[in-house]
Amino acid sequence: MKRALLVLFLSGLLFIELQAAEKVYPNRWVYVSRGLHNDKQVEDICAIAQTAGEHGLNGIVLTGLDRLDVRRPNYFRRLKMVRNICRENNIEIIPIIFSVGYAGSILAKDRNLAAGLPVRDALFVARDGKARLVREPTVKIVNGGFEEYRGQRVKGYKFHDKPGKISFVDTQVFKEGKTSLRFENLSDNRQNHGRVMQEVTLQPHRCYRLTFWVKTENLEPQGCFGCNIIEGNHSLAQWKPPVPSTTDWRKITIGFNSLDNRSLKIYLGVWGWLDGRFWLDDIRIEEVGLLNVLRRPGTPVTVRSEAEGTIYGEGKDFAPIRDKKLNFRFDHDEPVIDLLPGGRIRDNQRLRVSYYHGMTVHNSQVTACMSDPELYEIWRRQAKLIHKYLAPDKYLLSMDEIRAGGSCQACKDRNMTMARILGDCVTQQFRILREENPHAQVFIWSDMFDPHHNAHGDYYLVDGDFTNSWKYIPKEMGIVCWSYRKRRESLEHFSRLGFKTIAGAYYDGDTLENPRGWLEAMEKTPGAVGIMYTTWRNKYDLLGPFGDMVSRR
Repeated sequence: MKRALLVLFLSGLLFIELQAAEKVYPNRWVYVSRGLHNDKQVEDICAIAQTAGEHGLNGIVLTGLDRLDVRRPNYFRRLKMVRNICRENNIEIIPIIFSVGYAGSILAKDRNLAAGLPVRDALFVARDGKARLVREPTVKIVNGGFEEYRGQRVKGYKFHDKPGKISFVDTQVFKEGKTSLRFENLSDNRQNHGRVMQEVTLQPHRCYRLTFWVKTENLEPQGCFGCNIIEGNHSLAQWKPPVPSTTDWRKITIGFNSLDNRSLKIYLGVWGWLDGRFWLDDIRIEEVGLLNVLRRPGTPVTVRSEAEGTIYGEGKDFAPIRDKKLNFRFDHDEPVIDLLPGGRIRDNQRLRVSYYHGMTVHNSQVTACMSDPELYEIWRRQAKLIHKYLAPDKYLLSMDEIRAGGSCQACKDRNMTMARILGDCVTQQFRILREENPHAQVFIWSDMFDPHHNAHGDYYLVDGDFTNSWKYIPKEMGIVCWSYRKRRESLEHFSRLGFKTIAGAYYDGDTLENPRGWLEAMEKTPGAVGIMYTTWRNKYDLLGPFGDMVSRR
C-alpha cells in the first residue's frame, strides 16, 4: 500500500513538472527597433511579423512611437502598413515609449529639459562689457606631455601599466614636445589592460574639460579605448570616444562635473585589449564655465558680486545667458556674459556665478529631469496620438538606466527621495496612458525598481538613492526583467511584491541558452506571464526557434 502511494505521489510530481515544462505564457513578444523612415523598414517588420506569427509569437514591441506629432504623411502611411501586417499575422503592437534615461524624444522638444548638474560660485571677472570665467590655476595635469621620466617611468602619475613591458616612453613618435607614452606587447599583460592614471586636485561643484591626443595602430577590439573618472569606487564619468583601430593623432575632448569632490582619479587607456598598440600625449584639464547651461525654471542662473553679495538681474544687468550649441558635449566655445548698458556691474568686478549644466553619460546618453512639469504635457500629447493611430491594449514604458537626476532646483524643491521622484514619474505615466485606455496593460523595464540591479544609491550621476522605488509604482503594472545574471532574484523580488513579470530574454546570443535559462527560472515564479525575444543588434536568425520553444510547437 505504501509503495503504491509512493508511486502515485511521484507520478503526480512528474505530471506537475511536465505541466510546468509545457507552460505557454500569454505574452510572447519580439522587440523591434525600426523608425519607419523608409519602406525597407516596413519590409523588415513584415518579415519579422511573419516569422513571429508562424512560430507562435503574438506581440511586437515597437520603438519610435512617441514622436508622432512631428511625423510626415509618409510615416503614417508606413505605420498603417505595419499595423495591417501585424493584424494579418495575429500580432499586436506594443509601443515602447516615454524614456527618461535615453531622453532623445523629450530633448527634441526642448534640450533644456535635461537633468542638470550644479556649478556653484564659479569666478567670472567683468571687463570691456563682458564677464568671462577665470579658470582655477591650481587645477592641472602634471607632466601631461610625459616629458619628465626616469627610465620607462613617467613622473606625476599614480601608475601606468607595467613600465618597460607594456608602457614605454617614446621619443620617436609624439604629438607635442619630444615624447609620448606608448602601449604595446599585450602578451605581457594577463589583465588585458593598458592604462595611465593621475589623481587631480580640483574644486567641488565645478565643470571641467579634459583633452588629450591619441594615436592607434591595429588596436583591437574596436571600442576598447576609453576614459574613466573615479572617486573611490564610484565612477563619475565613463566614455569610449570613437577612436578607430588605426588613426593618426586625434584630439579627444571630454567634460565632467566634480560634484562634491576635491580630487578625482583620471584613467586613460584600454580595457579588454586584444591586439595592436597606441600612444598618448598632451593631456590637459581646465575649468569651463556655462558650457551646456540649462535654462528652465528648475535650473536658475545666479550672478552675484563676490564682495557685497549683490544679486544681479538677467535682462537688467546682463543679457540672457544661453549656450547656442547646447549639445551636451564640451567641444565648443564657452558662452560669455554680456553686460548691459546702464547695468550695475562694473569693469574689473569679480562675480560668482552658479548654474546647472547638462551632459552625456557614456557616449551619447542624456537623461531628462523627472521634476519638470513640461515632460508630462509632452507625454500626454503623445499618448493621445498613439491611441488615435494604434489604440494599443498594451504599452512598455522605456524607463531604464536613469543615470542622472536629483541635482537641480526643481528636484530639490520637492523634498522627495529619488525613489519617490521616480515612482511619481512612473505613476503619472501610467495615469496618462489609462486616460486614453482605462483597460490598458502597462509594463516597464525592471532595473530601476530592482534592488539586485539599479535600484540603489551611488548610481552614476544621480544625486540621491533609488532604493525602495518599487514601493511607489502601481501594482497593476507588469515588470519586464532583463538581468540574466540576477534573473532568479529579480523574478522572486517582483513576484513576492505581487507584480506580474515578463522575461526580457535572448540579448543577441548565438544560441537560445539565455531564454532557456529564463524559462527555467520562470517555472518557479508565480505571476510570470510572458517572455520577449530582445535584440539590440537586429539579430533575428533565432526568432523562429525561439518562438517554437516558448509556444511549445
